Amino acid sequence: MTKDNVEPSARVAMVGAGQLARMTYQAAIDYGVDLHVLASSVSDPAVVGGASYSIGNYEHYLDLVMVSKFGQVVTFDHELVPPSHLQSLEEAGFQLRPSPKALAFAQDKLHARRQLKNFEHINVSVPEFIPVFSVEDITRFATNHGWPVILKARGGGYDGRGVHVLNNSGDANRFVFDTTNSSEPAWVLEEHLELAAEFAIIIARRPSGDLVSYPPIGTRQEGGMCQEVTMPAELPDEVTSEAIRLAKEIVIGIGATGICAIEFFWTTDGRLLLNELALRPHNSGHGTIEACVTSQFHQHLRAILDWPLGSTELISPAATVNIIGGPFEVNLVDRLPAALSVADAHIHLYAKKSRPGRKLGHVTALGPSVEQALETARATARMFKL
Repeated sequence: MTKDNVEPSARVAMVGAGQLARMTYQAAIDYGVDLHVLASSVSDPAVVGGASYSIGNYEHYLDLVMVSKFGQVVTFDHELVPPSHLQSLEEAGFQLRPSPKALAFAQDKLHARRQLKNFEHINVSVPEFIPVFSVEDITRFATNHGWPVILKARGGGYDGRGVHVLNNSGDANRFVFDTTNSSEPAWVLEEHLELAAEFAIIIARRPSGDLVSYPPIGTRQEGGMCQEVTMPAELPDEVTSEAIRLAKEIVIGIGATGICAIEFFWTTDGRLLLNELALRPHNSGHGTIEACVTSQFHQHLRAILDWPLGSTELISPAATVNIIGGPFEVNLVDRLPAALSVADAHIHLYAKKSRPGRKLGHVTALGPSVEQALETARATARMFKL
């Protein structure tokens, strides 16, 4: 017995097949959206989860064309696609959301710093920074701003990769810089900040212009990787209001569509500084799956397809703790039954093989307070470690 094929509500192509694509695919099922991903292998999380896929390399233009043909719109679960390929895709008539121009703010830290610092009418503040061509650049900057300083790869870094804390000139001398290109340095140097808080504002914006913002989300980093997330972030009202205002103006100013996560620093001396942008679903927003009326993954699909945006109302205080691979391999499935016995904890495993420093899943807990939710999420996440 056969059934007539039912047309999907929409077709979306996504470059990348990691955990963000996996969770976007789960949202796509709810909306009847056909999500087709560009995967590197059949063991990628979204493929294991059941998404339709093509195997290819995001650095190869023809592979990008191959997957783009499956979608009315093309979106991304990372920002590693070469900019020249993005431009060529757009010129070939594919609808990229976000656009190459907007995505550049997530791909190139130096570009983002320079452009955002000079935005008219927005008045965005960023940490003091310089492009780095040599060790001498580092030592001169440190003379003016003090040690330590933060050295960041201009592009490609994430989860702590490409970020180095330099405590003295000896640390700086460990690096060898390519001086053959005097106009395009590969590194950016920033002042070290004393932080009162790190947090993110997640905005969703449609091509037609409508946008919504989620409540501020507190983040705790360890080794440059996000370890814990709290909703809502504990911030003074005036800091929250200003951050949301700036985030909305930035998203409009760069023409972003879909989910855009704007990471902020709030320093102990009262400065509100923009850190980085991510133009895709973001680790800080995983708790929205349970804690908000509309998850960031459903919202991303709504936004890139120019559908009405959903409510971002916070249902309950919440906390998310990432499950990170340790020095020894752990079979997470063996530990799942015990973790499932924890009330108010929601477990998400990414179908990844365990290795040190790898995000393997996350736990979100709801509770009467952020503190109680965080305690539950931490206790549950610990059950997946040795």
